[in-house]
Amino acid sequence: AKACGYHNKSCISFSSNDYLGLANHPKVVRACKNGLEKYGVGSGASQLLGGYSLAHRYLEEELAEFLDYEQVLLFSTGYMANLGILTTLFKRSDSHIFVDRLSHASIIDGCCFSGMHFKRYKHQDMQNLEMLLAQANSKYKLVISDGVFSMDGDLAPLPKLTSIAKQNNTWLMIDDAHGIGVLGVNGKGIMKHYGVATSEVQILVGTFGKAFGTFGAFVAGSKLVIENLIQFARTYIYTTALPAAIVEGTRCSLRLLQSECWRRDHLYNLIKKFKEGARQLNLPLLSSETPIQPLIIGNAEHAQNIASYLKQLGILVALVRPPTVPINTSRLRISLTANHTEKDIDCLLNALESCKLTFLRSGISS
Repeated sequence: AKACGYHNKSCISFSSNDYLGLANHPKVVRACKNGLEKYGVGSGASQLLGGYSLAHRYLEEELAEFLDYEQVLLFSTGYMANLGILTTLFKRSDSHIFVDRLSHASIIDGCCFSGMHFKRYKHQDMQNLEMLLAQANSKYKLVISDGVFSMDGDLAPLPKLTSIAKQNNTWLMIDDAHGIGVLGVNGKGIMKHYGVATSEVQILVGTFGKAFGTFGAFVAGSKLVIENLIQFARTYIYTTALPAAIVEGTRCSLRLLQSECWRRDHLYNLIKKFKEGARQLNLPLLSSETPIQPLIIGNAEHAQNIASYLKQLGILVALVRPPTVPINTSRLRISLTANHTEKDIDCLLNALESCKLTFLRSGISS
């Protein structure tokens, strides 16, 4: 949880997405080292031209079994996975895409690049989504949402989304980058959290740069979906494959997030402790039960000043301003991980209390 980089001062970092603290896990590091010895540093080619190793194949098979999907395909990044899906699978003139307006930028960009008709429904507003679906006369429809929204930390209303998708004969795509590893039994994500069957979510996207603590992304779906991506997704075909050493580290992370369940238990105890402390301080937290705990400041300059002050106190948090979030909703995006201790949470709360007293007239009010 420690980080350096502010006037050579050691800070406690609350800005990392390494939710389970696996990035520096000795077994993950060892798996990467062994992979380096076996495969070398780089994969040397795209997946279709020699960059695909046994390590890649094993990880895809293990993920498919873990998530209960027919097949999984690895991508270099989550951004490329979402672009690959949306520019490949929905290229028909009679297709229409409906996406939560707060979904990740890669999804919005993918919709734009797809050339398809798409509309953004109001965040979490199922009535608005149903209205837009009813107005569309396209033969093929796709609804897309983040599983956990990265700036607010709130969960998609997945049971309602699946119900709407069924009623409208619509495919459903979920980007669970911030949910897999953290939510559900054994960290299987938002679908297991809600008890939703994999058959109800036709396309699932996940990344390894969060709870897995490594790098890369994947798409899970039917064999038909994956085969189409292999043959036609330009972001899969025309880029160098993930290094096999990283893939080996990710395979190790997959085993650990299932066997070391205490990490999730510890993480949620920390979330509970932080939220209780923040409530006692009357801090303007959004309602999030995930490791993403946004503290809304409002004014961008005030948020900048508070983030800088926290650094002076040895606390590093992510500052998020427009255009990433709407005007007057600038925030401190506090990320908790299993690497933090209860003492770290106390330090964070003490620093925020000091900020509240110092900037009482500038953004955080009681």
